[in-house]
Amino acid sequence: MNILQVLPELNAGGVERTTIEIAQALTSAGHVPHIACAGGRMEDELKAAGGILHKLNIGSKNPLTLRGNTKALRAIIKAYNIDIVHARSRAPAWPAKAAAHEMGIPFITTYHGIYNAKSGLKRAYNAVMAKGDIVIANSEFTKAHILKEHGTAPDKIVVIPRGVDMAVFDPALVDGAETARLKLEWGVGDNPVILLPGRLTRWKGQLVAVKALKLLDTQAVLVLLGDAQGRDEYVAEIETKTAELALDGRVIIAGHSRSMPAALMTANVVISASTDPEAFGRIVAEAQAMERLVVASNHGGARETIIDGAGGYLVTPGDAQALADGIGNVLALPQSEYIARAKTAQKRIGATYSAAALKTATLAVYEQALKKRSGK
Repeated sequence: MNILQVLPELNAGGVERTTIEIAQALTSAGHVPHIACAGGRMEDELKAAGGILHKLNIGSKNPLTLRGNTKALRAIIKAYNIDIVHARSRAPAWPAKAAAHEMGIPFITTYHGIYNAKSGLKRAYNAVMAKGDIVIANSEFTKAHILKEHGTAPDKIVVIPRGVDMAVFDPALVDGAETARLKLEWGVGDNPVILLPGRLTRWKGQLVAVKALKLLDTQAVLVLLGDAQGRDEYVAEIETKTAELALDGRVIIAGHSRSMPAALMTANVVISASTDPEAFGRIVAEAQAMERLVVASNHGGARETIIDGAGGYLVTPGDAQALADGIGNVLALPQSEYIARAKTAQKRIGATYSAAALKTATLAVYEQALKKRSGK
């Protein structure tokens, strides 16, 4: 099979990580993975995975670029005998859908996020992600959203949770020197570390986490790990709130990390404070794979990946006191109990949410799409 995955870019994120993982799976199975996007810092990983990159500004939302991108994708499909086009984001899905249909090949989508739809126009824009010949939902929560929002036929939707690469997210593989280096770089000293991984954007709940830190009777340090992606005003707002609450030196804006396993191992507790529901929430699963307990907002995919009171705690979204209480519960656990809970959670993640399961299920969807198109 020659599979073309389409997404805006190859920078950090769950969509990009899943794209690389499927490229790895295709190469290992003797198939050829192609990716159309604007490129990014994960290009080397794609190359190592055996993927072929076609650089296109395919993430543009300008309607005037639709025809040009459709033409470019048609050319790729023809030149490389592409069998399936798999779209992973809304803007590129529009030309991808047009090109696939014009060339008579299957069009598959993965519904990665719970897209806001505050108008009929936005709902129509989002709907392209529910128009695949097969629609992959990354959680049962996402499937329920697709059914309610778009009225997609249930038999067109396949639930494939995002996967954790258990060969990478393995505590035994993390060098203690690397975690020590990160702590030194962040300036956290010997204080407990509360880690919030995720791009710096309001709905990820960084401001809620800062307020929760103020409510904790601890000298813990909050590390906000992720890109601002140009949201300088939001960064300034976080810094202002930190100063207002007299938390200077205890809130670290750490930027992007290329070593997420090591970053997770620095944490005494990992938090996901999203104020809007996460479709899946990969970091929640990755943290548990690294034997870290998690406190997450009680909505979205987190309800599937966390067993409340076992792998961590589910708390009221947007409620700083509830978040503080959950963090405090984790920090107060005796070490032996923390370790026992963390190991149980790790086993569950490995059994249910592994990258291996994601890869196998996705390749099965590709085979199903080709059989359906050929009428076999």
